[in-house]
Amino acid sequence: MLSSTSSVCPVCMQRVAAIREQQGNTVYQVKRCPEHGTFRTVIWRGSIPFSSWLRPKKPSAPLQAFTEVHQGCPYDCGLCPDHGQHTCTALIEITNRCNLRCPVCFADAGAEQPSNEPSLSHIGFLYDQVMAGSGPSNIQLSGGEPTMREDLAEIIRLGRDKGFHFIQLNSNGLKLAADPCYAQKLKDAGLASVFLQFDGLKAATHIALRGRDLHRIKEQAIINCGKAGLGVVLVPTLVPGVNPQEIGAIIEYGARFAPTVRGVHFQPISYFGRFPEPPADRDRLTLPEVIELIELQSEGRISRDNFAPPACEHALCSFHGNFIVQEDGQLMPLGSGPTCCSTGEPQAIPALEGRQKSVNFTARQWSLPALPMANAQGCGCNGTDKPQDDLDRFLARARTHTFSLSAMAFQDVWNLDLERLRGCCIHIVSPAGKLIPFCAYNLTSNQGEPLYRGVERA
Repeated sequence: MLSSTSSVCPVCMQRVAAIREQQGNTVYQVKRCPEHGTFRTVIWRGSIPFSSWLRPKKPSAPLQAFTEVHQGCPYDCGLCPDHGQHTCTALIEITNRCNLRCPVCFADAGAEQPSNEPSLSHIGFLYDQVMAGSGPSNIQLSGGEPTMREDLAEIIRLGRDKGFHFIQLNSNGLKLAADPCYAQKLKDAGLASVFLQFDGLKAATHIALRGRDLHRIKEQAIINCGKAGLGVVLVPTLVPGVNPQEIGAIIEYGARFAPTVRGVHFQPISYFGRFPEPPADRDRLTLPEVIELIELQSEGRISRDNFAPPACEHALCSFHGNFIVQEDGQLMPLGSGPTCCSTGEPQAIPALEGRQKSVNFTARQWSLPALPMANAQGCGCNGTDKPQDDLDRFLARARTHTFSLSAMAFQDVWNLDLERLRGCCIHIVSPAGKLIPFCAYNLTSNQGEPLYRGVERA
């Protein structure tokens, strides 16, 4: 046994003890429910040592807790006083409507007509709850497909008026591609960034995950966002047997559209909804495997040593690496510090410090910086008569062409780790204004029964 934690039973969702157990290069979560038996799920697989990745954090309670502790984690989310991290990114779901019918959907969206869509005034209340609970945070407007709302620009403007300086749109890009003026309208309202669903370059990938080939639509959305001054983050859902072989191609494609594309944020698939039998280990893709695929498919130009655990959320939730897109399209790593292969005992950092670093970095990196006007003669000058040397060119490139690679491993009922959950900094704002960790809000039993989504717990 490596370590112990707590989880829930996939059938009854009662809290149960769990252990992390290692066999070779693979780590499993093993848990047993007295009524429903033992469950074993892979959580870490690959040549990157599990022990090298862990980073202790000193927890920090929410500024204001909206729930009390009665049953304990994960049943009192809101946030409760025992939660160990402030909100870094708050997701506000402004509609359940969508103009796609994706087989893979966290929100189980797809309605054509609005159903209990929050009014503009209620969205103002949700913004206020985020501010009261965690202070200025990054906001992601989500759904459904948020562009189905005709008042999306007003919603963005309201968020800016409430004091949120980084507002991002989670979108499939269909409307952004269809109307070149639409992106500009949202930018003028205060939008900073688009979190663009982007699963690959092959028609078969799009058809498998979204029901139709969307590659040209996605590209047009990127172009329109760039013209409007909006940063774009490509967000692939990685599904074994469908698109992990496209990881390298997605990175190269994103770098080709820099500086508009600010990075790629991979999301290995999680299993929400009705799955009576545990997903097989072959249906999982763990964080070290994603890192190894990046290294392999870049032919070693991007190394595992370029990636580090998160500063904000629990170490087992994500990874990140920062780069500059060079003129030849290759990525050059930026910065230094603890990487996936570091040795030595890591020092515990305060959770609030990590949260603030993450908020600031995300807002800066995922927004499109103001680009300098090109010199009319193309002489390579920087606004003066002095020609640029190599350092000048590097610094100019570093101001505009930074590029992030990251991944987030969301949890489902089969691999939920309550230690990880208590360190979560990505929170969905419920209709009642509670701040609920993303994985808890989307959690369902093996029969698809939700713990929080659509259920307001006392």
